[in-house]
Amino acid sequence: MENRTDLLLDQLTRRILILDGAMGTMIQRHTLTEGDFRTEELSDHPKALKGNNDLLSLSRPDIIREIHMEYLEAGADIIETNTFSGTSIAQADYELSHLAYEINFESAKIAKAAALEMSQKTPDRPRFVAGALGPTNRTASISPDVNDPGFRAVTFDQLAEAYAEQTRGLLEGGVDILLVETIFDTLNAKAALYAIQEVFEERNIPLDPLEGGIPIMISGTITDASGRTLSGQTTEAFLISVSHVPLLSVGLNCALGAKELRPYLKVLAQKAPFFVSAYPNAGLPNEFGAYDQSAQEMADQVEEFLKDGLLNILGGCCGTTPEHVKALSNLASKYEPRILNFEPAVEN
Repeated sequence: MENRTDLLLDQLTRRILILDGAMGTMIQRHTLTEGDFRTEELSDHPKALKGNNDLLSLSRPDIIREIHMEYLEAGADIIETNTFSGTSIAQADYELSHLAYEINFESAKIAKAAALEMSQKTPDRPRFVAGALGPTNRTASISPDVNDPGFRAVTFDQLAEAYAEQTRGLLEGGVDILLVETIFDTLNAKAALYAIQEVFEERNIPLDPLEGGIPIMISGTITDASGRTLSGQTTEAFLISVSHVPLLSVGLNCALGAKELRPYLKVLAQKAPFFVSAYPNAGLPNEFGAYDQSAQEMADQVEEFLKDGLLNILGGCCGTTPEHVKALSNLASKYEPRILNFEPAVEN
């Protein structure tokens, strides 16, 4: 069997790969009750569980599989596991930290089965699974208490421990890629990268994808028109902060729509020694927090990225659906991917 990493790298040199769209948006299309979020073992759990979307991989795997298949049929080359809040830290809100490993393992298995099924239907277009490691609901750089700026709700070591557990579950479930995403605090991302390196070392997995390692994707989020992450970094500073790891790709997602994301993607395209990804929201949210941008409107804005040769991987974040992914897939097929050289930069 061909090495999955080699297969992915080969595809990336040939064309722009399509990442899937929003999981939460698709889950909201289902009318789910509290009971849908409860497995038999959780029937008497004291906390309300509705809204814990990651838990659906255990309680309603049929829904998660269906969503994965919809995105694959729309043209996604890479689907994300349903694990955005799959750390023990994030699951603590529901008193379900003990289920973190199982959530990641089962989510990866569901996604991998869907990807393999679609790959058999389109052997010339293999599909891949990215294990999603979200930012958690805590920040290592910023105090949640305005009256105590030195206070931190989480430590680096706590984050690293949680991310290591998540990484093990995703790897053992069969993911092809690890995606550290929606980074608003680079210190959190550094904890995730540290944890991944620790797990790779204990399992003798090469860190460099060019040496057959499991590829690592990084995706930050610019929180507003200031062009900075929540913890205050510019796009270039963010890139420098994570470039100590031989990444597969670096990119931006969430918070902004495609139009607003463009200037920051240009920075990455010019500076990054890795592939570049983008999966913006379907525009900016309206006054009700919903996303109104149609698939065609989003594609029209994204086309500017492709004309400028900025991207290697393209997808959608909040508010995007299979309709958006299909439009992006059709659009991307008309353009060549961003060209990069994997030769490391040489310092003078």
